[in-house]
Amino acid sequence: MKILVKPLNGPIRYLTVAFFAALALSGCSSQAGTASAGTASPSSVGDSASASPTRSSGPFGGFASAAEMCSTISQQATGASLLPMSAAQGKTAELEQYKAELAATAQRVPDALKADFTNLKDTAIAGLKDQTVYSSGKFEKAMAPVTTWLSANCK
Repeated sequence: MKILVKPLNGPIRYLTVAFFAALALSGCSSQAGTASAGTASPSSVGDSASASPTRSSGPFGGFASAAEMCSTISQQATGASLLPMSAAQGKTAELEQYKAELAATAQRVPDALKADFTNLKDTAIAGLKDQTVYSSGKFEKAMAPVTTWLSANCK
């Protein structure tokens, strides 16, 4: 019996990337403590992001606590990997909401992460129009410093 291995193309590739991104980030969100158990849904995260200050110079950026910071950044980074699936499903209202939440989070992250998270945001949004962002590894490259930062700062 032969097992044929086919390269991952199309939606399967995006799902695989999203799965591994979520898997990589899930350790950080579970380490954020009990506050992560009560994290808000993506829509309420966006609501709180727009109501909160965008100052990012404090130890937790524009977040009230380390748990909120770690949980939100982890959720938004994982959500960035799922943007192509929302676009493929034609859910434009959800897609616009996710993009707005991602932009709000980029403004709230601590200064040490601001450039890397902004790059992740820009890369994810660019991937909506140019799917080679995902197939060429550009998204994974943009995600790597955010994942590294989360691993180092969200224990």
